[in-house]
Amino acid sequence: MEIPRRQILHLAGGAAALPALSRIARAQAYPSRPVRIVVGFPPGGSNDTLARPMGQWLSQRLGRPFIVENRAGVGGNLATAAVVRAPADGYTLLLVGPTQVMNVALYDHLNFDFLRDIAPIGGITFAPLVMVINPSFPVKTVVNPDRINYASSGNGTSNHVVGELFKS
Repeated sequence: MEIPRRQILHLAGGAAALPALSRIARAQAYPSRPVRIVVGFPPGGSNDTLARPMGQWLSQRLGRPFIVENRAGVGGNLATAAVVRAPADGYTLLLVGPTQVMNVALYDHLNFDFLRDIAPIGGITFAPLVMVINPSFPVKTVVNPDRINYASSGNGTSNHVVGELFKS
């Protein structure tokens, strides 16, 4: 039985293309399961009040739940360490604030390398810091900073570090 030349060429072409076709992979739809947004501060704080509406918006837009998980402690380091230990599959996100970035300089021994282990995927907000006083306070300039106290949300927070930088 003689096979026509055209059929041989089709078979040869198909055999040559087969290895290339097996390497083509289709991208999986993201997300295909719930996504965690880890927040390193307690519920009700500024980071939490950003994460919850953002998670709700993402859930509605992408059709999968985005669950906000608060892991407060050590200036956001507990949350950062938990995200670093999670699989790098895009299903565990970290809401980062200025505190986590400053922790690199404030803590000598962290369980992670923030710059190596965390990859940014987008910016959410911009918040300038300003100094304000009650208008009834008699001082109108910051001439004697050693005589005036200021409040911050805790040691190592952005308000505290900015105040210390201003003081210096």
